[in-house]
Amino acid sequence: MFEGFLQKRIDVGEGMYIHALQGGQGTPLLLLHGYPQTHAIWHKIAPQLAKHFTVVVSDLRGYGDSSKPVGDIALYSKRLMALDQVRLMNALGFGKFFVVGHDRGARVAHRLAADYPQIVQKLVVLDIAPTLIMYERTTEAFAKAYWHWFFLIQPAPMPETMIAADPEGYLRARMSRGETGLTPFTTTAWAEYVRCFDTNTIHASCQDYRAAASIDLEHDRADRQANHKLEMPVLALWGKYGTIEKCFTPLETWREVANHVQGQALLCGHYLPEEAPEALLQNLLEFL
Repeated sequence: MFEGFLQKRIDVGEGMYIHALQGGQGTPLLLLHGYPQTHAIWHKIAPQLAKHFTVVVSDLRGYGDSSKPVGDIALYSKRLMALDQVRLMNALGFGKFFVVGHDRGARVAHRLAADYPQIVQKLVVLDIAPTLIMYERTTEAFAKAYWHWFFLIQPAPMPETMIAADPEGYLRARMSRGETGLTPFTTTAWAEYVRCFDTNTIHASCQDYRAAASIDLEHDRADRQANHKLEMPVLALWGKYGTIEKCFTPLETWREVANHVQGQALLCGHYLPEEAPEALLQNLLEFL
């Protein structure tokens, strides 16, 4: 899926390893995936981006072939998950870079930009609103659409046990809810998602969501109290037919946490990199 890219397994400290692929040349660009996927979500656009940038696609802590630490929920704070990616990029020789994140990866990217404004030159967030705002403005429609937010944060091992009973069935149910069902996902990419969604990943991803509903909100509230807003250019893109469009006002919400925001809806659902790769690529090239 990533012809010409080199595989990397980088020690980012404290026994953590991050799996990544690197290809292309030019300004470094880090791509971060969402739940319940891996770096494979970028396979439709990464080769094209590599004609213009040095592209790094990585698996987040807890996902894909990266380490999946067991322990306190704080191990999956977006602050630590962001630090992994900073250390990854530093190990590859990049002190400053662009970041594009989808879904959970966009939440990691948001924290990365907030904690390391001197490092992130431009930020792109795909199909999310800021985490704190989404929790504070939960509606019935949002809760029904994003039921997994409230299921996955239940105490272990209840959600883990239920998902592990049929992991691929869960993936199909979770990822086929859009208007196009499973058609955006190629056979090769789908096989990767299934391969990587093992017992360890199931637990780690639940911890990711538990952290988002606890320690991550503490960090977000601290930023708000300090009036700490992002200063780098931010591009927010989302699916016209998805929950973010229906339940939030994306540009307005991002302007509550960032000072230089632009963006628009693309004609797709939640999985922009796989549902609308051409439109996404065009927007990324124009912005970056």
